[in-house]
Amino acid sequence: MNWYYSDGEKQIGPVPEEQLIELRRSGVVTADSLVWREGMANWMRYQEAGPAVNLDAATPTTAQPPLIPVPPYVQPAAHEAMCVECGKVFPKEEMITHGTAHVCVNCKPAFVQKLSEGARIGIPGYTASLRYAGFWIRFGARMLDGILISIVVYVPIIIIVLATGGNMEQALGRSDEFGRMQLLILIWQLFFYVLYAGYEIFFIGKYGATPGKMVCKICVVTSHGEKLTYAHATGRFFANILSALICYIGFIIAGFDKEKRALHDHICNTRVIFKD
Repeated sequence: MNWYYSDGEKQIGPVPEEQLIELRRSGVVTADSLVWREGMANWMRYQEAGPAVNLDAATPTTAQPPLIPVPPYVQPAAHEAMCVECGKVFPKEEMITHGTAHVCVNCKPAFVQKLSEGARIGIPGYTASLRYAGFWIRFGARMLDGILISIVVYVPIIIIVLATGGNMEQALGRSDEFGRMQLLILIWQLFFYVLYAGYEIFFIGKYGATPGKMVCKICVVTSHGEKLTYAHATGRFFANILSALICYIGFIIAGFDKEKRALHDHICNTRVIFKD
């Protein structure tokens, strides 16, 4: 039996069934890839219409059938989208959205039922095989970020102290007033937290990862695998503070969660994953 499949932009095929199974096993074709064969009215997702495959088993062999005509794969226009349930194309204004997924009105009940059951939804741009970053790699990334921030904060202070010969009174303006000393310390602490907040929010919002995470090849995404907005990154920063306030238990639970989520990931519905 010959099959056709879509890589998201164009149709590919025909390919014999054993080759399609091998493509599924290698990850080229995913459970959410659209496929078609003779006898099917419309394109459907592999997990619903494709040949059964055991990803741990050897590649089966079958006879190669003759070529057959195939209906054209329709690339949605800018104002259209493909329903993730039935594979048909509709105007976007006639569909509902969930993350980056579009669902036609007819498929809405089935889609909502899947969501309520916690099923993984075939959302365009979402990788079903996300590799979640564990506790230790995240700990290493945070340590690298801490070192970078400390360099920015402490190096100027060290330079000032060395330039004054270690005379702290001179470095602080030769003030004997305890209140002024406390004010300077408060300003320094405020500068540290503002710098830390700007560092975290800017890099997560713009690149999806801080420099420390970039070095460790991990990034922060939404539950659908999408990039965070600056608003989402801001909320996650303050949730980070909550994880730290409870004796860092909020960070530690990432080592025991099945999706490696820390407390702030649970609060903001985010995931930390390895970059492909």
